This record gives sequence, structure tokens and C-alpha cells, in this order.
Amino acid sequence: MTPSQRVRAGLEAGFAKLSEVDDFMDELPQTPPRPLDNDGDEERLGDVTVTHRFTDAPGDGETVRWHYVEAGPPDGPVVVFLHGVPDSWWQWHYALEAFGSEYRCLAIDLKGYGQSEKGTGDFRQEGVAVQLEALLEQLQIERFSLITHDRGTPAGDHLVALMGDRVLRYGRGQQHLWHLSPDLHPQQAMFTSPDAPSMLADAGRFVATAYLLLTERRVKASDLARTVQEFSYEGISTAVRRYFNSSSFRQEWIERRTRLIPRWKCPVLLLQGADDPLQPREFYTDPDVLAELPQGSGVHLFDSGHFWPFEVPEEMITVLRDFLK
Repeated sequence: MTPSQRVRAGLEAGFAKLSEVDDFMDELPQTPPRPLDNDGDEERLGDVTVTHRFTDAPGDGETVRWHYVEAGPPDGPVVVFLHGVPDSWWQWHYALEAFGSEYRCLAIDLKGYGQSEKGTGDFRQEGVAVQLEALLEQLQIERFSLITHDRGTPAGDHLVALMGDRVLRYGRGQQHLWHLSPDLHPQQAMFTSPDAPSMLADAGRFVATAYLLLTERRVKASDLARTVQEFSYEGISTAVRRYFNSSSFRQEWIERRTRLIPRWKCPVLLLQGADDPLQPREFYTDPDVLAELPQGSGVHLFDSGHFWPFEVPEEMITVLRDFLK
């Protein structure tokens, strides 16, 4: 699908912001390294206490060590959250605070990110989904709702196809779906370039660039500072790019249309920022696209850019609360 003139103008305006990166970084607070957590460490988010967990689950021929943050009653309905680039479990802290007293919430650091496994192994989206299924089996999660954002979504697409009726609802966030244009995924070339490790190693600049380019609303400096810390752990700069060397946006697009979407069983709510320059809202409000999704599916356009979990947290909470009910 060819981007419209409106979309091309938005792209030009977005990339023009790159000249402001240095000034934007100067506004951010200092971000000293954050110590690694231990299993059982607790952290307070408003009125909710979350617990850091580490679990070894089958994968990569042996085991994969996962870090996730858990909140809520052990017998509550389960909601699993998967973040994107350049984020971590912290991307969902407003949701954990809002839902952690009613739902059992699991916000997972994807493999290669945060404090999860960063060794070599299977970084195909399908392979990571199989490993996520193994983690959920290890945790004895029978049925759950899934909420994703950005590059957590391709693994989520495979997970929903893989686990069938065990997924109750899929809040599918901020990722290409039925339509795709080569002009709208420059990340592919960026992450596979020889400069990618050094680019990713400068966590502060990388986070500042991503958020400056793709947001329409101001994000709290404290959220960006913690995002930088969580993206600074050793091994991330080499691990994250393995996803992009293991598949391509086009390959993911073909797999969705031919193999994955037909296997989705649950209602899917497309969660998109209305003003994301790389993901035009027209791609998601197309009636032909919604017709391909399971019965009860729909779309919500946030009044924001790409990073709606931080740009419009109140709107996100309202939308997710209605969807989860």
C-alpha cells in the first residue's frame, strides 16, 4: 500500500526532528547504571507492589533465563505484556499500577532486552514465541490476555497463533499488520548495518532519538530516564539486533497474511497511535483489514504518536480496562 501525501509529509516532519536530538538529551536527567535485580525484589508503583522474577524455561537447546515483573492476586485473570524497542517491562508500569490489584499481570523483558537472556540462540520471532510459550507453561499459566507494543508484537502474533483458545484477548499494539510499504520500515537497514552495535550501545542517544522521532506528546523525563537504564544492561547492544538478522519485515508480513492471522481465535484490538509517522492510521482502519480478523475485533487510535503507553497513559488504561472486561 503506497503511503499518502499526508503520510509522506509526516515522515519529513518526523525526520526533521533529528536535528534536535542533542538538545533533547540535555533536558533528560542523569541516568546512572541501575543495579541488577534479584528474584523476589519488590518495587512500589503507586498503590501497587510489583515483584521482580527470574525463571529458567526451556529454549535454545537448554534454557532461557527470563526476567519479568509480576503484580496482582495469584488467582486473578492473567494479563501478559510484551514491550518493544527500545523498551522493557517498564513500558507497562502505568498499566501494572492500574490493573495490578485486580489482574495477575506479567510484564516480560523479551529475550535480548532488560535483564532477560542475551546469549546466542533462536531469535526468529516464531522461535521466541515458542520459548515464551515454554515460559508460560513453566509458570502454569492456562489462559491469558496478551497486550503488546512495537517489536514485541511479531512474537505476539506467533504466540496467539500457537496457543489458540488459551489466548482470551489480543491487544495488538503498534506494528505493521496487513499493509506494508518499504518506505515505512527503515529500522530493518538500521539494525542490520555494521554500525548497529555501537548505535545501540549508546542507550541514551538511541532512546532519545526514537522517542523524539516518533512521539507527538511529551513523555515524562522520569520515564525516559528509566527506559535508558533498562536499555543499558550489558549484552543488549549485540542481542537486540539478532532479531533483525533472523527475519525481515517483509517475511513477517507474508507470514501474518498466509499463516498467522487465519489461526488467531480470539478478539483482536488493534492499538495504534493516530500520528505515528511510520504506521499510517489508514492502514488499520481499512474495513477490509478488520474483516480478516476474528469476530469481535476492532481498532482504537490513540491521540498520540508511536509510544502511547507513555504519551497517553490515562487513555491507554481506559481502553485496556474496557477491552479486558
